Amino acid sequence: MRETFRLATFNCEHLDWSASKADVFARRCAALRPVLDALDADILCLQEIDAQKRHKHGPRDYLALDYLLEGGRYAGFQRAVTRRPETGAPADVHNLAILSRWPIIATRQIHHDYAPRWDWSPPPEEDQQPSALSISWDRPLLYAAIAAPGGLLHVINLHLRAPRPAPVVTARGKGSSRSRIEGQFVAALKRDGQALEARLFVETLFDADPAARIAVCGDFNADVYETPTRLLRGGADADTDEPRALVALETRIAPERRHTVIHAGRHVLLDHILASSALAADWRETQILNDGLADEALTEGPVEGSLHAPVVVSFVASDE
Repeated sequence: MRETFRLATFNCEHLDWSASKADVFARRCAALRPVLDALDADILCLQEIDAQKRHKHGPRDYLALDYLLEGGRYAGFQRAVTRRPETGAPADVHNLAILSRWPIIATRQIHHDYAPRWDWSPPPEEDQQPSALSISWDRPLLYAAIAAPGGLLHVINLHLRAPRPAPVVTARGKGSSRSRIEGQFVAALKRDGQALEARLFVETLFDADPAARIAVCGDFNADVYETPTRLLRGGADADTDEPRALVALETRIAPERRHTVIHAGRHVLLDHILASSALAADWRETQILNDGLADEALTEGPVEGSLHAPVVVSFVASDE
């Protein structure tokens, strides 16, 4: 028997909730729920899920996500979520979630498990050697093993650092051009380093099963030809026959539809679904729901929907 299933990724753009701003959240739900329904996904990877407190001194929980999904098609889905590595509690912003119609049989988050932190020594400045900076990821990766049609499916959800300067203080001051330049370099180290860690984890999955069905999904903050995406694909910027290469399924649509963000008039593809060859063999269709997408550089004030378009891929698998 052959069964169709749909895998999607969507950056919800700071999904937050506050009891004092219930009307704002209601408008966000009114904008986001039709998008989630249109995805009609069986497995859904979400980014930028904020966590909130019911009471001032209470623990954080994924309240906004609960309220968004309440009563909808994803309400009964199994769920995996990230937590702050240092505390085990949800981070206040930018958590990841994987929702699945089918059983999630294993889950873990990955944060410097395969690529350790390291110190970077900035160049000397005015005959002084600045203190070394620790290079570490802003948030973990999220992994789930799912009992999907066709067999075990390995799903990795990630949100790599945006290419904005990291805070670096130099002798010329925090806002100096030197601070911005070095901060941009540190941001690149963080983004590329986390992509490397994700790829090293993918290598372990292939070590265990060369024919593993693997999907790497999320907001890479990088186009298909940039370093993070090339690292994740296996060192290439185009599909190859190399058995461990990952295929960029989001590129299998018409060029005029091939974007998930608009920035200052530029249409860019920052959100991706990469698949191992065993999974890509079951591919049937890719969609990017980018109709009416706003330009993030020209948008002022709170965003009711999202400035990212979701990507959804359909597969037809033999149920073994």
